[in-house]
Amino acid sequence: MDLKTDKMYLTLFSIFFYTFAGSWIPAPVESANILAVETIGGKSHWNFMSSILRTLMDNGHNVTVFTPFTDGNRENYTEVDTSTEGTIFLDIDIKDLIDIFDGPIRVISQLSGMSRTLCDLIYENSKMKQVLANTRTDFDIVIIEPLFSECVSYLAVKLNLPLIYVQPVPTMGIMERIYTGEMSNLAVVANNYAKFGVPKTFFQRTSNLGILIYGTIIRMYNELIMKFTSPKDYDLHAPIPPSLVFVNRHFTIEPASPISSNVVEIGGIHLNLKATKKLPKDILDFIEQSPHGVVFFTLGSTVKMTSLPEHIKKALIDALAQIPQRVLWKYEDEIENLPNNFMIKKWLPQHEILLHPNVKLFISHGGISGLYEAIDGGVPILGFPLFGDQHRNIENLVNAGTAISMDILSITKDAFLKNVLELLNNEKYMENAKTASKIFKDRPMSPASQVVYWTEYVLRHKGAPHLTSHAMNLSWYQYYLLDVIALILVFIIVLVFLSYKAFISISKSFSKYSRNTKSKSE
Repeated sequence: MDLKTDKMYLTLFSIFFYTFAGSWIPAPVESANILAVETIGGKSHWNFMSSILRTLMDNGHNVTVFTPFTDGNRENYTEVDTSTEGTIFLDIDIKDLIDIFDGPIRVISQLSGMSRTLCDLIYENSKMKQVLANTRTDFDIVIIEPLFSECVSYLAVKLNLPLIYVQPVPTMGIMERIYTGEMSNLAVVANNYAKFGVPKTFFQRTSNLGILIYGTIIRMYNELIMKFTSPKDYDLHAPIPPSLVFVNRHFTIEPASPISSNVVEIGGIHLNLKATKKLPKDILDFIEQSPHGVVFFTLGSTVKMTSLPEHIKKALIDALAQIPQRVLWKYEDEIENLPNNFMIKKWLPQHEILLHPNVKLFISHGGISGLYEAIDGGVPILGFPLFGDQHRNIENLVNAGTAISMDILSITKDAFLKNVLELLNNEKYMENAKTASKIFKDRPMSPASQVVYWTEYVLRHKGAPHLTSHAMNLSWYQYYLLDVIALILVFIIVLVFLSYKAFISISKSFSKYSRNTKSKSE
């Protein structure tokens, strides 16, 4: 075969390859204008949302965000401040927090009313009113965090734009069917307000069902009452389901379960985008000059550590003073007679500390972002869950053999010290934590890449309605096959009734025949 023939075949092959293989390459999406809203004034909620927005900005998209946590405008990024008194949840007294949000009944009762209040605050913002008043919008898509009401979808409905929900906790719980059309198996997946990780017992499965029924009834009742007593503009528009839901979930914490087509798991996205900074010299020296390692203790940004009862603080300090490890403690004030192995700071770079190989234990409230940081660093956890999803987050890690859970308001020095020593001295916890870290990092695509791909996918396919489950078209009784079950029950009842009637008729005939036979024989 001569050179001319080789070139001809090569040209034909190139045409064939790029015609067919190139069809699998998605068309690039031009820079989109994204309208984002952070409804919740929790720092961990904003960390998740801001990580999503940051990765979209880094890929050339323009973001306008309504947020209570402002950081200043920059290229491709415009902020609108929505912070008002009572909308930001930082440094709250621990007893007040637990009294308000501890347990599913309290949480659901609070959130059902809070959701519409937050919608009102957003839609009454003067800048938002301008956005909603425009008959022709410059935006291409809406990204928003929902809570316990579909009022958040009004923005996308009004502007006729595709909608993406951002879910900063691992599960959607009571709202899952509303967002996706589907519902997780209650025998397998615990509600996000449950105090157990996996419903293993009959009582837990029953409790899981009870939370769903109670939450659904309370949410619908409160929505109905508020629509009549305090009607709003968004009540006049039928809500729409989201094109996508970005969920802060990964199976190192959340047990594996089926997910809907429009749900994308991006657990730990804030780690991928966060450029790891060098630790401040005093903290780095404290860690590296600890021959037995370091215990890191923080309850996050929502809880004020100084609000702990004095006897609890004393038990914690006295116990940690007895271990050979040094202790890094996030604490808002000074402590008299601080033990020599302690360092306290009002703020500590959590992720950077947990990545240091000399950190041996993380004492945490169980916030999902901090747990991903601990898993990323391969560090065992002593959990003090306080409210919301924190109980089930910690329990899932207990089931994975990387954590121990305790109630912070009922601890004693001896019980606390015993669990700290167990986690420090029993090698299985560190081994399990390192294994979880390897699994966590073993992914075909980073969470940041998933966010970019799926957001652009929705834009390319005009809202991607094909991702929406047919279950969205079914009423609740059709979805749970209650109409089919009712028909089967009616059929069984009719069959039993006819069988009973036939049996009575046969019995009477047999009895009559017996009497006639007897009279003839006489």
